[in-house]
Amino acid sequence: MLSYALALGAAGSVQALTLADCDRTTHISHGGETAHADLGDGRVMWQNWWSQEGTATDIMVVDCGPGAALQFRTAEDRMNARPTFDRTEKALRILSEQNKGDRIFATLPRLADEVKPVARDVVLTTLTEEPCACAALYSDLRGNKTAFVLDG
Repeated sequence: MLSYALALGAAGSVQALTLADCDRTTHISHGGETAHADLGDGRVMWQNWWSQEGTATDIMVVDCGPGAALQFRTAEDRMNARPTFDRTEKALRILSEQNKGDRIFATLPRLADEVKPVARDVVLTTLTEEPCACAALYSDLRGNKTAFVLDG
């Protein structure tokens, strides 16, 4: 159940994706996605990493069906004039605690409020493109979002 068939390109070839396929470099040698996880009920999360001139870690939580997304920075070093910080473990504990409860209470706006004391750049948005983790686990929830295609 960890992978679904995903149509790739006009040729109609099919590739089964897993969360392991989603761990990848997305920006040549200095950015990517890692630590993908299934939070259940159509929700996924992962970490975006960046490492050029400075380093940063952002966490993404996405409700695959509607494409609702929460992104926030949990670590940063030499990215700008702000002081260095790393609160990734604290943020992951908050997400874990919130995910243990009933999903009706663990809404993305509530999660955003919970992580604001430990995170920076907390943003709620709606995706129009399907992320890799959603394609791997919940492709049936794609709706009218642009289908994810694994390059390479």
